[in-house]
Amino acid sequence: MTDESLNESGKGIGFFEKYLTVWVALCIVVGVAIGQWLPAVPDTLSRFEYAQVSIPVAVLIWLMIYPMMAQIDFSSIVNAGKKPKGLVITLVVNWIVKPFTMFFFAWLFFRVIFSPFITNDLATQYIAGAVLLGAAPCTAMVFVWSYLTKGDAGYTLVQVSINDIILIFAYGPIVMFLLRVNHVIVPLDTILLSVFLFIIIPLAAGWLSRMFLIKRKGLEWFEAVYLKKVGKFTIIGLLLTLVIIFSFQGDVIISNPFHIGLIAVPLIIQTLFIFVIAYFWARKWRLEHSVAAPAAMIGTSNFFELAVAVAIALFGLNSGAALATVVGVLVEVPLMLYLVRIANRTRHWFPESSLAK
Repeated sequence: MTDESLNESGKGIGFFEKYLTVWVALCIVVGVAIGQWLPAVPDTLSRFEYAQVSIPVAVLIWLMIYPMMAQIDFSSIVNAGKKPKGLVITLVVNWIVKPFTMFFFAWLFFRVIFSPFITNDLATQYIAGAVLLGAAPCTAMVFVWSYLTKGDAGYTLVQVSINDIILIFAYGPIVMFLLRVNHVIVPLDTILLSVFLFIIIPLAAGWLSRMFLIKRKGLEWFEAVYLKKVGKFTIIGLLLTLVIIFSFQGDVIISNPFHIGLIAVPLIIQTLFIFVIAYFWARKWRLEHSVAAPAAMIGTSNFFELAVAVAIALFGLNSGAALATVVGVLVEVPLMLYLVRIANRTRHWFPESSLAK
């Protein structure tokens, strides 16, 4: 895929989404500056908490997640049986492989390779943040990756819908298990509260509003007008959340700026590793490219909004775990665009006709 063709296909991405990495970098700078020169801002925000959950951040995270949940058409799940192989790849990679390989790479780098550069406590925090990322498959941005690879939009929606349902029941237990392995004991009620706040509530709100508005205004209006308008809140909520997070992270970044790079290394390796597994599995099974590419992208990318939310709820705004999840946001977009290019350049590896069974 040439740079020109990538730019042409990039027209499907909104301005903020296309340059998300730039905005994230700017938010890091703005957040750190606020924390250093206007410390009253994070001090004031820290007072608005309930059960270790920041109320301002919770509101912003709901703004992030709701537009994604409103896109999900759960009635389309009945069509999944027509092409089960794509679902098998997505589900096995997401729930049986990905969380555990993420834990392994994080442990390998933070406990072993990078141990001379970071404290044991920070290693624990960074591993926890990586676990929170690895256990949450992508929900929203995968629609962008699917579009750029000319994926089957309907099938992608089915894959995302099923993953969201599994996410409700599997995310908490998987995270609890891996955090315990990492010697971090998290109470069950804390995990359940996070899942309820950041998955079930926005999922229910998205489903109810979708049903109500489609019935009243029609599906075409809902998708062309409503989703387009509320979708802007995802990026706005994400960027404002990052400003708040980095206003608390200023001292850590200034005193250890290279930690951003250290955290990025296992996250990048994990992303490439998962893509290779899913994409070559799809090739082995001879799935058509419009199913194979999105199937690989869902497992490769992360539901980083949820990971940031849970990291804040469990460990706090100024924790190493929250920082690790934010670095996940920073590295994901450019890396995923690179993988989109690879997928499009290897389109000829896959059949274009409906051979996936």
